[in-house]
Amino acid sequence: MNATPRDYLKDRVAVITGGCGGIGRAICERFAAEGAIVYSTDQHIHDPLPNGVIYQNHDVTQEDSAKFLMQRVQDEQGKLDILVNAAGIEIEETIEDTSLEQWNKMFAVNVTGTFLTSKYALPLLRKSEGASVINFGSYDGFIADPQLAAYCASKGAVHALTKAMACDHGPEGIRVNAVCPGYVDTPMLQSFFGSSGDIETLQQAVRDVHPMRNYGQPEDIANLVNWLAGDEARYASGQLWVIDGGLSAQVQQMKL
Repeated sequence: MNATPRDYLKDRVAVITGGCGGIGRAICERFAAEGAIVYSTDQHIHDPLPNGVIYQNHDVTQEDSAKFLMQRVQDEQGKLDILVNAAGIEIEETIEDTSLEQWNKMFAVNVTGTFLTSKYALPLLRKSEGASVINFGSYDGFIADPQLAAYCASKGAVHALTKAMACDHGPEGIRVNAVCPGYVDTPMLQSFFGSSGDIETLQQAVRDVHPMRNYGQPEDIANLVNWLAGDEARYASGQLWVIDGGLSAQVQQMKL
């Protein structure tokens, strides 16, 4: 169920990387409904963007792309209030089966992408009266799922980077937090299901491993991101916000 829009982010300027993906798109929709000026960045538009959302092609691994993105925001808006680093990829391998190319690509998108976009956003964020950066970690940055070695390592790096950013830039009035989802119904999760010969059985097994007996929807994550972006979260910074339906609260996980 979506929350009722109430202009919580009225006239705030927001950039969402990975904004055309499952969670990123849900965040764009929520921010737009809350009155924000939204820039959705990605390398491809998969579906039509929500009304009023501005698209910018952006490769998070490239420094020039980050510079160009923030120059556009500077030219058109003159400031930035909210940055959401939602772009991310996943590779399902142990370290033995992960190539160096795959490892480097994982860190380039998940970690370096967060670094570069944040680095060039800082001059604009300093112009905001209540800037908020929301990075995307994962519950896999705390505990590990099998055959996700590089992904787990990259999300652990994002967690540490989030805390460092919060310490460095808190005195400048910039809050930095990370949202750490568990299983969420996105194309990434569906690709995981698609590797099984019995998709329905695997889907039910994933639901059953959660205390709430279900996995999340993109809107569930967008609700938390929306709160962190605005003034109600003005004292929240440097934290890793796990949102996983109670999955990581258990003593032992079912091995799927």
